[in-house]
Amino acid sequence: MVWVKKERIKVMGNVDWSPNDMLEIALNEPDDFLKVKETLTRIGISSKNARKLFQSCHILHKQGRYFICHFKELFLLDGKTANLSQEDVYRRNTIATLLADWGLCTLVKGYPPIEERAQLRTIKIISHKAKSEWELVAKYKIGNS
Repeated sequence: MVWVKKERIKVMGNVDWSPNDMLEIALNEPDDFLKVKETLTRIGISSKNARKLFQSCHILHKQGRYFICHFKELFLLDGKTANLSQEDVYRRNTIATLLADWGLCTLVKGYPPIEERAQLRTIKIISHKAKSEWELVAKYKIGNS
């Protein structure tokens, strides 16, 4: 991944993006990485016609640091084309804020301002108990090229 570059990347959406814009977190406990990873599989955008949930964000561990990334940010890190929108960034901010509120992590730079978060009604959260009733779809798989 080419995530150490500091120049801004013009993406297809309406956002100028740089890896410096990624949302860094700190884990509260050593085993919270797997908890956050599993929880993120159950948060995203639901299909209108089926019980299918598209995962919005992933946890990235790179060089001893942790980030909550929208899957489109991960495409950009890989040098691929992505249409990252302001709404995608706001959704990522909201999801990271929820993780922090639930005690799974701490946001390194503090909470994103309320005006930079998506409304909760735009995000579907599946309970762990209901997980088997849904098809969980990740549009990005960390570790694949």
